Amino acid sequence: MPVFAQPDFDHHEQVVFCNDPSAGLKAIIAIHNTNRGPALGGCRMYPYPIEREALTDVLRLSRGMSYKAAIANLPLGGGKSVIIGDPAGDKTPQLIRAMGVAVERLAGRYIVAEDSGTNVADLQLIAEKTRHVSGVTDKRDSDGSDRSGDPSPITARGVLTGIMAAVSYRLGMNSLEGVRVAVQGVGNVGGHLARYLAAAGAKLWLSDINTPAVRQLGRELDATVVESDQIYDQEVDVFSPCALGSIINDDTLTRLKVSIVAGAANNQLAETRHGQLLFQRGILYAPDYVVNAGGLIDVYHEWNGSDESEISRQVTRIGDTLTEIFKRSEIEQRATQTLADELARKRIYGTSG
Repeated sequence: MPVFAQPDFDHHEQVVFCNDPSAGLKAIIAIHNTNRGPALGGCRMYPYPIEREALTDVLRLSRGMSYKAAIANLPLGGGKSVIIGDPAGDKTPQLIRAMGVAVERLAGRYIVAEDSGTNVADLQLIAEKTRHVSGVTDKRDSDGSDRSGDPSPITARGVLTGIMAAVSYRLGMNSLEGVRVAVQGVGNVGGHLARYLAAAGAKLWLSDINTPAVRQLGRELDATVVESDQIYDQEVDVFSPCALGSIINDDTLTRLKVSIVAGAANNQLAETRHGQLLFQRGILYAPDYVVNAGGLIDVYHEWNGSDESEISRQVTRIGDTLTEIFKRSEIEQRATQTLADELARKRIYGTSG
């Protein structure tokens, strides 16, 4: 399986293939860049049909983490890891601990956190084998309530902030009362986001491959539940992708009947050119690694020992950063994704090239 010839290989510093047959572990850790600090990023577990797809995913995700940390102005680099396997059937304590051993071998160049297919309990097992882990400590939230190390609620809060900024900029509204939002994926982050949106007065359309879960949430929030493939066709104000990546593509883009795309999913654009196509169609796109940075902010400050007030302050700034990007996009007549990428590269490499 070639690595350097991969289309998504972006001068990654290190790509590590991890194998422990006794534990059933097959994993890849990708460190994209550490110019700004150690690479921090989640561990995803997913039953990739072929290993090449796992490599593509970890390369794209780790690059996105570099950009996310830079845009959020955190002293971090970008990294990510993927475990090849079904979290529902293949995950065992032995496998997860073996992943901790693999992380420890990198001696702090990579700090692991939660991602799709893993949870706080898994990270606590990883922490038995390495101290280079974040997202495992219970915290006191900014409202005084207790919460676990799970960064999903903070990620969702940041996405809510981003949606509010986009709605304010594009629709001229200072609240979400009556704003129509289609949420694709109501798992850890999407479920929290849907509840926040409903509490803010938004009208919701929901989809998820987990039919019982999405129907239950639909009843709870008095939301309209639609089939997964129909979520692109809803006449709403905001499309909020909160599942897997590459969902803005040649097939789906022309079906969107929205003013704004802003969601929690990583790598929403199948290709960079799709950001330009959104711009040409007059759809305001909130670049994914800008709007979903709340989780990274949360696990960074846990690792750094900061308090909740600093987390809240930086999550609030997500809206300010997006508004600056939106304004530049309108003035310069360039896609928001292009401008965000340039800003991130400047902070990582000292150049926008």
